[in-house]
Amino acid sequence: MTTVEFILKSISAPAKSIENTLELLAEDCTIPFISRYRKDKTGNLDETVIEKIAKAAKDYDAIVKRKESILKSIEEQGALSAELKSKIDQSFDLNELEDFYLPYKKKKKTRADVARENGLEPLAKIIMAQNADDIDFIASKYLNKNVVNEDEALQGARDIIAEWLNENTYIRKQLRRLFQRQSAIETKVVKTKKEDEAAQKFSQYFDWSEPLHKTPPHRLLAMLRAENEGFVKLKVDVDQEQAIELMENAVIKNNRDTRPQLEQAIADSFKRLLAPAISNEALQEAKAKADANSIQVFAGNLQQLLMAPPLGEKRILAIDPGFRSGCKVVCLDEKGDLLYNETIYPHPPQNDTSIAMKKIRSMVSAYKIDAISIGNGTASRETEAFIKKIAFDKPLQVFVVSEAGASVYSASKVAREEFPDYDVTVRGAVSIGRRLSDPLAELVKIDPKAIGVGQYQHDVDQTKLKEELDTTVVRCVNSVGINVNTASKHLLSYVSGIGEKMAENIVAYRSENGPFKDRKALRKVPRLGDKAFQQGAAFIRIPNGSNPLDNSAVHPEAYPIVEKMAKDMKLSVGDLVGNKEKTKSIRVEDYVTPEIGLLTLKDIVKELEKPGLDPRQSAKVFEFDPTVKTMSDLRTGMILPGIVNNITNFGCFVDIGIKESGLVHISQLKAGFVSDVNEVVKLHQHVQVKVVEIDEARKRIALSMVF
Repeated sequence: MTTVEFILKSISAPAKSIENTLELLAEDCTIPFISRYRKDKTGNLDETVIEKIAKAAKDYDAIVKRKESILKSIEEQGALSAELKSKIDQSFDLNELEDFYLPYKKKKKTRADVARENGLEPLAKIIMAQNADDIDFIASKYLNKNVVNEDEALQGARDIIAEWLNENTYIRKQLRRLFQRQSAIETKVVKTKKEDEAAQKFSQYFDWSEPLHKTPPHRLLAMLRAENEGFVKLKVDVDQEQAIELMENAVIKNNRDTRPQLEQAIADSFKRLLAPAISNEALQEAKAKADANSIQVFAGNLQQLLMAPPLGEKRILAIDPGFRSGCKVVCLDEKGDLLYNETIYPHPPQNDTSIAMKKIRSMVSAYKIDAISIGNGTASRETEAFIKKIAFDKPLQVFVVSEAGASVYSASKVAREEFPDYDVTVRGAVSIGRRLSDPLAELVKIDPKAIGVGQYQHDVDQTKLKEELDTTVVRCVNSVGINVNTASKHLLSYVSGIGEKMAENIVAYRSENGPFKDRKALRKVPRLGDKAFQQGAAFIRIPNGSNPLDNSAVHPEAYPIVEKMAKDMKLSVGDLVGNKEKTKSIRVEDYVTPEIGLLTLKDIVKELEKPGLDPRQSAKVFEFDPTVKTMSDLRTGMILPGIVNNITNFGCFVDIGIKESGLVHISQLKAGFVSDVNEVVKLHQHVQVKVVEIDEARKRIALSMVF
């Protein structure tokens, strides 16, 4: 099976498109570059499909590598027959390959090994052949100093048979299918932990059972966490009688004297060898699916968070609110650079409200502030109310933004490099301000797991989680485009083809030589070669540069075509860019070249109409209910405005302006069945919710959506 044939089993796309995509990936082209600038070669495959092709190709390579390792090991043992080699060559199922390898795998000394050493394998073969009667008499011929009676001889023979059955690929395949379709996952509380306070959040699983294949990802991960923390015992099981009957039907051919021996060997093989292995395999497979599902939920949330509406280049006063320790205030310029910082104490116990008001008014006036950004943590609502009481000389927009991960950023290496002379409180306030002006540029500096959107992110496969989240960040950064003259090295590192080291070189070159005047100047950056320029140049923007195309998504390789379009219309490139009337009249068919086809040309014309258009919307002010500041202010039946701040498989969490977010269960999202929460709501969506239940002791709020 070729790589393309393997990929076609799981991905619906033309074989030629897959083949061309693999060629581009082999040439070290990045996924954003391929999906945007090689559409004619891929047949217009989108980023998601290209990512799947890349992953499937990795899976294929991993299987081929494992096959080579298995074949080499068996060959070294002198046991590789032509038939076995053919089976391994034809298989692309990792479970099946491991089944083929199982008899040859190095393992600890087993009961079957001892029985073989005692000369009992011929007796085991006689029993398996099922042609003999008076098996006790036959067993008596195999007695020796280590096997003192017929029962020991038969026990040893059964141990050998049990191992054969365990290594039988057909039986393993049938049991695997049985576990996949009919196994149940069961949990029981550890009696000594039942009253443990920390265990109460898992009380649902103190006595729980359900079909494994129907267990939702979030519930499976919750059970596994409960087990890992020592509160429950977990097992995956099938109907034992059904499993043993399946094995007996595959092994037993008649009712001769050997049947009871085979029945005992089958039961032993299932309980001691097969059930533990296959049940663990079924659980790990279910866990892998749950991981994949949860990772997708997290990645989807992260994408929505990174693509949140930016306020843009405005002067911002940002506040990290607090009571006893005061509110840390910073003033930022249009580029997000720190101009000034101060601490005010408008809340208890100091209550220096009037002094705090004067300071805020003074800062707003002195630094020409356009908007105010308030973190949504402790004292957030009180700080928002305090700010709104101040009579400013001009109208100011006041935003409450999520401060999730701000503390992680403030203590990070990135923050120390940016603000070596300021403490963590100042850095945290700066992050709160910057994530209002450009959430993407600021949030890429924070480990996505610290942002707090998703479910059970610390319980899933961390390598796969990191890969998916990095891919998501790259996708977002490149879909927006980056101003090379203002971007941090951290943001630049996610640009297609750039990477961490090259980003450092770009920032260093910018610091030494001043702003880039055009994209061509990027070639002067040390170690930024032709490949990096090809992959990254079109995702980099240079506003007000010498070439208007440098602030667009048009790739430099297509500049000659745009210049020809402009020349044919007797216009300059600058006059063509943004001229909707003129671009509409362009006949793209006239400009097809061997390198640039119709699909790419249509993208070029679309970009010329609205060059450098940010796909994100603009930030909007949101007003919470001013009467609700703490959980004690809530009443059942209240209708409240809220913002969706997390999405899971089982529902969405909504910020209603207090410390605790409320849960809208998937069943309460709308009338009728909902299979995917994302079909109904999006992160940061402004919604109306109804309070259904309040549990102050557990700090839980149940909500329903109001439409």
